[in-house]
Amino acid sequence: MQALLSFDQGPPISAPLRYFMTAPLFAICAGLLLLWSGPDLFASRWTPAALALTHLITVGFMMQVMLGAMQQLLPVLAGANIRRPLLVATVVHVAITVGGALLVLAFLTSEPKLFGYAVALLGGGVMGFVGAAMVALHGVPATSPIVRGIRLGLLGLCVTVGIGMLNAVSIGWSLAVPLQQLTNVHLGWGFVAWGGAMLGAVSLTVVPMFQQTPNYPNWFGQGFAVSAIASVALWTLAELTGYSRSAAVLAIGVVLVAASFALMTLKVQRGSKRPKLDAVQLLWRVAMVSALVACALWLLAQASDTVADWRSWPLLFGAVLLFGGFMSVILGMLYKIVPFLVWLHLQNRGHGRLMAPNMKKVLAEKHIQGQMRAHFVAYGMLLLAVLWPAWFVYPAGLALVFANAWLLRNLLSAVAVYRSHLAKIIALDSPQA
Repeated sequence: MQALLSFDQGPPISAPLRYFMTAPLFAICAGLLLLWSGPDLFASRWTPAALALTHLITVGFMMQVMLGAMQQLLPVLAGANIRRPLLVATVVHVAITVGGALLVLAFLTSEPKLFGYAVALLGGGVMGFVGAAMVALHGVPATSPIVRGIRLGLLGLCVTVGIGMLNAVSIGWSLAVPLQQLTNVHLGWGFVAWGGAMLGAVSLTVVPMFQQTPNYPNWFGQGFAVSAIASVALWTLAELTGYSRSAAVLAIGVVLVAASFALMTLKVQRGSKRPKLDAVQLLWRVAMVSALVACALWLLAQASDTVADWRSWPLLFGAVLLFGGFMSVILGMLYKIVPFLVWLHLQNRGHGRLMAPNMKKVLAEKHIQGQMRAHFVAYGMLLLAVLWPAWFVYPAGLALVFANAWLLRNLLSAVAVYRSHLAKIIALDSPQA
């Protein structure tokens, strides 16, 4: 279930790299926020610091990497070339970076103007990217499940951001809207209809390609993204129109759709031809297991009043899904995409006269493994901090800062390899060479 890849159609390497390099900075800020706010952050999912932490990861880390990856993968996977890619990357990156920072500050200060500025920048940046992507996809046949999944994922992103904008405005100006319902719907669209559908579409190619696994079953590739969007849309309709029993049943369907992706990915990974498990495969496995644990926790909260009444279960759910699920799988993608991009662009620039360095020389496995372990420690500390905030919030903050500073160091190292090798190519092209 792989696309016909077109590696010569990608944008300049600086287009996706600017997103990738920014993501660790937001995650570092998340660790600093834990150190600054202390145990009070975990008093409730609704504390200003908890909301700020969530959006540092979803908007600051997750969105940065996913939009950067999309700008690179749209031409490669779908043959959809974004016009003026550097201009699009510059405008969108600045808008979502500044908008994300302002949104975090707005949660921490409750300043209405900051909510307004954040909404304008984030909404404008995301809609600008989606518009450019949809123009690029215009005329591309939707027969491929990858193309269809990307289109549906972009739809999920639009709805996620739209509901988020409404929520932000309602908080900033105390509007009379069902905030808790809208927040739950916002999460459903963000985690399943955007993150799940987009990740599912990309995984059809990147998992078999980079992890040497069998392809996903054809029926799964054809149906997953459609099921994700349809289940979330039906649940949203029932939730917002007051059909509580139907909404409860449909919500279970949404969770089961999400769980199906994790289960299928674990099954596909078991068929990998690699002789031993590498860091990227382990990151993916931890991500998929974490997603299943989050789904199980949510289902348990619906079935048990004891769990439902436990104040910390939403925080534990969020920590498992965000830090164990999405952050782990995004790290796994970065550690394949970035070395591959460096190799590919240097190979194309060298024209066979100077061979590009091997991907493992772009980013050494020992550095990837070290950062992966640091990430897992931070993840574990965060889970403990949810349960015993007074004891573990500060170790969790330090661990999160350390793990993502290491990630930034690894990405900077890959960029240094690119620049060093590019300088050699330019020297060969100079008249004196």
